[in-house]
Amino acid sequence: MTSIIDISIGQLLLALVFILLAQISSFIFQLGLHRDIAIGTVRTFAQLFLMGYVLTYILHSDNVFLITGVFVVMVSSAIFIIKGRVNEKQVAYLLPTFITMLLSYFVTAVFVSGLIIGSSPWWEPRYFIPAGGMVIGNSMSALAISIERFFKDLRQQRELVEMKLCLGAGYREASAEQFRAAVKAGMIPSINAMMGVGLVFIPGMMSGQILAGADPLIAIRYQIVVMLMLVGATAVSSVSVMLLIRRRCFGSGEELLLTPE
Repeated sequence: MTSIIDISIGQLLLALVFILLAQISSFIFQLGLHRDIAIGTVRTFAQLFLMGYVLTYILHSDNVFLITGVFVVMVSSAIFIIKGRVNEKQVAYLLPTFITMLLSYFVTAVFVSGLIIGSSPWWEPRYFIPAGGMVIGNSMSALAISIERFFKDLRQQRELVEMKLCLGAGYREASAEQFRAAVKAGMIPSINAMMGVGLVFIPGMMSGQILAGADPLIAIRYQIVVMLMLVGATAVSSVSVMLLIRRRCFGSGEELLLTPE
């Protein structure tokens, strides 16, 4: 097995040239992304180094409470990121979103690590934490897109929805079009990834295993599991969360509660 080539701090800092290019592009074309790019860069370094030290300890742990606690912290962090991207104050969507994410992602991670991969015990951190992290990261982006799209469409098409309600439609029928559009918008990136994997790009997990010296045929099997897992988890979490949020957008008399901003 070939040992992986280490990256020194100097070589790591050299990668900042890509951030410099992004900042120059933002400046020339007045994109207004300077602050977000700078904060994102700092957070990338800080969070990944912190995660590296945490994983160094956790990967040698057999404490199920510690490992599941790390999983809960990851989901909690994801809900705060969604809150930062979805600026909605009229509908309380965070709690049902958090509970749905926690349950659906936990079941998915246990199913993959314990049943498909066959790790024993199921909370083996070497498999459970990466599987959970990939599910949380990808589905978080999909949820943010779906939730933001749903609130935006309901407000922009408020008159259409209220007209359907006045004609006798229930809240489900009146908002069916907006519901489908929101869920589809969140799932498209995952489906596009399946279309291009292996042809357009080599995914991160597969690349990491190959760089670490793993057999490419074994890395492919892991990557197929990951791709299928992400699509399934994204679909279940998106539909479940959107069903809960949609009900909260309507009152007890099925009147639309969202008002124009």
